[in-house]
Amino acid sequence: QVQLVESGGGLVQPGGSLRLACAASRSISNFYAMGWYRQSPGNQRELVAVIRSGGVTNYADPVKGRFTISRDNAKNTVYLQMNSLKAEDTAVYYCNAVPFPGGKNYWGQGTQVTVSA
Repeated sequence: QVQLVESGGGLVQPGGSLRLACAASRSISNFYAMGWYRQSPGNQRELVAVIRSGGVTNYADPVKGRFTISRDNAKNTVYLQMNSLKAEDTAVYYCNAVPFPGGKNYWGQGTQVTVSA
């Protein structure tokens, strides 16, 4: 079992920045992948960014060049640095953990990000 707790969401103006954090209840150093997803009203949950155990990262096209995912294995925490935020980034952001390929996915409770003037 893995518990994930997100933090760092909030209200920010367009062009602003936020850093989300996802703290895991146990070591993530050997986890196959950890990622961030988001879901806005009326839309399906979508992948934002993922980081794999070797440090390889992938980003959804809408956030490339603006968002950065990173992991601190010593703190069992994954971060999502979000810069140049746009109104369309408004959503509930969820942390996801995949301890090993093909295994169970774990989700956090989500944190709201609202980008508005």
